[in-house]
Amino acid sequence: MDAPPIPAAALEAARDAAKAQLRIAGDAEDALIQGYAASALALCEAFTGRATILREWRDVMPVSRAWQALEVAGVSAITGVAGLSADGDTIAFSSDAYAVDVDAGGIGWVRTIAPGVAGRISVTFSAGMAEEWAELPAPIAQGVVLLIAHLFEAREGASPPAAVSALWRPWRRLRLAGPERAA
Repeated sequence: MDAPPIPAAALEAARDAAKAQLRIAGDAEDALIQGYAASALALCEAFTGRATILREWRDVMPVSRAWQALEVAGVSAITGVAGLSADGDTIAFSSDAYAVDVDAGGIGWVRTIAPGVAGRISVTFSAGMAEEWAELPAPIAQGVVLLIAHLFEAREGASPPAAVSALWRPWRRLRLAGPERAA
């Protein structure tokens, strides 16, 4: 699953927070720092397994009567489920062809009840810890800012500060085996 792009407003806010951390007043480095902001937010999502800024996602998974977890946590709504043929064509499902659920931990669950000829399903959903940068939990935002600052200052490839993972670790979602849920 490819992550959808981070909204421009969130990237700009992360860039501005990093510029304040770095004590950069001008705008000559804005494009570079904003690129680091996109990388830092993507790394945060990869590390935690959670979407940071709310946006629409799409996950493709095999047809299964068992409950399957969506790859990204922080799900607020599952907005659509459709079948996919072997050729990749979309097959409309009626609402009784599948079941969906979002648990208290923000994990989205899907199961296929009547797949017809579909071999895979496409699930669209909304996920994110916050609607905008200012609403992110402080440790998540601070870890992103520290990582942006590190990427800007250590362009030779030094290891990121341990504080970044320490700030993000409480939000990390570990998956030891394929998640299954009783029917």
